[in-house]
Amino acid sequence: MIDERIIKFFRKHYVLTIATSVNNEPWCANCFYVYLEEGNAFVFTTDNDTRHGKEFLKNPVVAGSVVLETMVVGMIRGVQFQGVVSEINESLLPKAKKAYLKRFPIAILMDTHLWKVELTHIKLTDNRLGFGKKIIWKKEGEGESSFAKATEDKVGEGGK
Repeated sequence: MIDERIIKFFRKHYVLTIATSVNNEPWCANCFYVYLEEGNAFVFTTDNDTRHGKEFLKNPVVAGSVVLETMVVGMIRGVQFQGVVSEINESLLPKAKKAYLKRFPIAILMDTHLWKVELTHIKLTDNRLGFGKKIIWKKEGEGESSFAKATEDKVGEGGK
């Protein structure tokens, strides 16, 4: 079960940064999103002809962040995530579109192409709970890559 503090954070914010990687070339983009608790997914829009849109089709494994900008160290909060991106299928489209347009009514004027990121790993940092306090959620049955394991081990050794 996902910690309610993570869900609350997702609901409060509306811009995510999403990163792709194809042929060892990283790229990132910022997108407006809505969070669907049922399905634990971000829904966002981008055109198929954008660099990140094209790269989603080549490598659907993505990473990203949602952050609160602040100069006050004790108030720093943010999420880093990993997930799998895909175009919205027919069965989810009405619900996803309704949620997206409710949050961003101006998008009704656009030709929106909706995508979703099904989240597989979430790390919320919330300094209000103590400096460097992290709340981590991982999708059940998801193995860790050796990079993720090495990074987490380093953080555990004081690399926060």
